[in-house]
Amino acid sequence: MLAGGASRRMGRDKATLAVPEEIAASGGATTMVEHVVGIVGKRCQPVFVVAAPGQPLPELPAEILRDEVRGLGPLLATGRGLRAAREAGAQRAFVCAVDMPLLTVDLIDMLADRAAEVDAEVTLPWDGRDHYLAAVYRTDLADRVDALVAAGERTMRALVDSIDAQRIVVPDSRPLSNVNSADDLRSLLQSGR
Repeated sequence: MLAGGASRRMGRDKATLAVPEEIAASGGATTMVEHVVGIVGKRCQPVFVVAAPGQPLPELPAEILRDEVRGLGPLLATGRGLRAAREAGAQRAFVCAVDMPLLTVDLIDMLADRAAEVDAEVTLPWDGRDHYLAAVYRTDLADRVDALVAAGERTMRALVDSIDAQRIVVPDSRPLSNVNSADDLRSLLQSGR
């Protein structure tokens, strides 16, 4: 899980944003990072959270990896997470952003099942656009990420456009919803009623 983004639109750290009880799986007060780690942890072990240097996080049932430099984008952080998953023995890893309060285990299962069937380098959901940070990646892509970053690339698109990608049309895109503002979180709550 990528949790170290600058959150410029939010104006604050998304990882420690409070998740309303209506969304929280625990039924009680929790932060975005705790909530999403809880969902991912139901299907993925071990769970790695890639955070910014010095970024405060609550205690989590996950291994925390720290970016060495702040602000280099999701590609470098994804490579760090894929490398850690590969070192842990995984051939594939589900990569997501911390700001996905409606993420479901059903979405993770659907992507993981399809990834096993087609053996593409990445299996990602598509709902009219690619969702790079809600996808299953082969962990051996860590070296490819390093090469792209060394060449000056910073975007996930640069990786996905250079590999074998399988796009899956998703019937319900709500689990892919990202929260970029407090208004986004309120809108998610209102649209779910």
